[in-house]
Amino acid sequence: MKQFKAESKRLLDLMINSIYTNKEIFLRELISNASDAIDKLYFESLTNNKIKVDKEKFKIRIEVDKDARTITLIDNGCGMDEKELESNLGTIAKSGSLSFKQENEKVDDVDIIGQFGVGFYSAFMVSDEVTVISKKYGTDKSYKWESKGVEGYSISECTADEDLKPYGTKIILKIKTDTDEEKYDWALEQRKIEMMVKKYSDYIRYPIEMTIETEKLKEGSKDEYETIKEDKILNSMVPIWKKDQKDVTEEQYEDFYREKYGDFNKPSKIIKASIEGTCSYTTLLFVPSHEPYDYYTPNFKKGLQLYSNGVLIMDKCEELLPDYYCYIKGLVDSPDLSLNISREILQHDRQLKTIAKSLEKKINSELKNLLNDNRDEYEKFFKAFGKQLKYGTYSDFGSHKDSLQDLLLFYSSTTKKMSTLDEYVQRMPEDQKEIYYACGETIEKIDMLPLVEKVKEKGYELFYLDDAIDEFVFQTLMSYKDKNFKNIASGNFDIDTKEEKEAIKKENEDNKDLLTTMKEALDGEVQNVRFTNKLSKHPVCLSSEGDISIEMEKVVNSMPQDQKITAKKVLEINDSHPIADKLKNLYSSDKEQLKKYSKVLLAQAKLIEGLEIDNPTEISNIICDIIS
Repeated sequence: MKQFKAESKRLLDLMINSIYTNKEIFLRELISNASDAIDKLYFESLTNNKIKVDKEKFKIRIEVDKDARTITLIDNGCGMDEKELESNLGTIAKSGSLSFKQENEKVDDVDIIGQFGVGFYSAFMVSDEVTVISKKYGTDKSYKWESKGVEGYSISECTADEDLKPYGTKIILKIKTDTDEEKYDWALEQRKIEMMVKKYSDYIRYPIEMTIETEKLKEGSKDEYETIKEDKILNSMVPIWKKDQKDVTEEQYEDFYREKYGDFNKPSKIIKASIEGTCSYTTLLFVPSHEPYDYYTPNFKKGLQLYSNGVLIMDKCEELLPDYYCYIKGLVDSPDLSLNISREILQHDRQLKTIAKSLEKKINSELKNLLNDNRDEYEKFFKAFGKQLKYGTYSDFGSHKDSLQDLLLFYSSTTKKMSTLDEYVQRMPEDQKEIYYACGETIEKIDMLPLVEKVKEKGYELFYLDDAIDEFVFQTLMSYKDKNFKNIASGNFDIDTKEEKEAIKKENEDNKDLLTTMKEALDGEVQNVRFTNKLSKHPVCLSSEGDISIEMEKVVNSMPQDQKITAKKVLEINDSHPIADKLKNLYSSDKEQLKKYSKVLLAQAKLIEGLEIDNPTEISNIICDIIS
């Protein structure tokens, strides 16, 4: 019995029990090693005329014997002689694949997967004993490597194995028996092995073959079944994203999306790219046309599948997508990733950040193409995921707003449909300096707001912001193409002519005492009371002064928090409405009645804005008193 050539037995123990967090990946590691062995032989056949191989006959075979509790993997790759078994399997963390790659740096045709020389030892997570029988190409002798783990290993010459004619490697795993703490029978289940191959090794370039047993009704019998055995290829081999795009139809991409991501609908957009550079990668992304069923649940997790040379490394790599693209489905395959020795997470994130930044630009560009080329499909997408884009504009202190602003849509009072910021600006009159908007709970309610009527009468276009976060988006953007955003309910909103401004200024100055009396009657509920020419038919409205609008107050105060905010409200009275004359008469004849009218008008303005009335009983009594 030989001892492992490592600093201590503890190293192997750590690799078996600590490095790998998921026991089922042992099969991935062994299949990857088998693929490397075939790759090496194929490469050598390209550079050595004496080596003759038939590429079409390369394969990896899996055999399961439940009674003997063994899993066997057989490949017809390069094989190993005694010295290589000693070097590659007797020395932990000695990678034969990596050595081969370093010695043949100009290999472009072959993707060598192994890097660290520890993947093989993951077999001990599920095995009591591992036996490797190997016959190197071009030699006559076969050798057997045997080990029960940390105790060491033995190497001996053995008789030729029927499965290794004329060459290759055979690995036999003796699967552990179940204990109360750990279960291992799953590793011998046919369906589980099929699932593991499909999940982790579906795109290994060589066929992975296994004999599948199925129960079929005997011919002529109604209740008697027989076991049918047939060889089955478990993997797809060539991933769809590595095929030449001209050889793959749109329908094939859509079928891949439906099967892979469980969506019955076709995606809004398919994004394909192969990037060469400091970190090369291939990506295949899908923009869904609707929210996933679990989108608003804690179970939803963003992330793309991450492959390295067709081998699945991570099922959900969150770092590849920003939150505002969290709904994007797809994958990234890169040969340049710095993997840790368990091949489960990344050792360094520099390459990942490079890929993520590139993906973000690509997704942004493709969404703009969808917006320009297929507006109906984009609007369907935006209805599903527009809120996430809006969040993206003000997340991270607005650092992404410039890249996202052209993807946003808002309802236009002019076109009666969704519009981009650029489209609004293109329609603006030359003398209009700001982008006007109004806020409310629904498009219909916004359209009925008192202030909206007058602005529309003057021929100006408005954005109707009916989403709770819309105004926060505009506050973050601040401006678009040098046009500031302006809420028509803000106190400094101004579309008046010089003559109109002077007239309303005089009206307020002439009635200063009246307005002061009304403000005092409202007992601090408003910052100011004034006459306005902003209204057409409506008698009264509320506007705000300062950074906090009335709509922002409603949104923030509806959240489950102790802190509340208050907008600085202004009660504005239509100077051309009969109510204005009524108030002036009451100021001269009945100031107590004027105070009652003031409270009713404020309550009316609050109702229009969707705000609560502090004392509805008082207002009800006042109204009854006025009517009676």
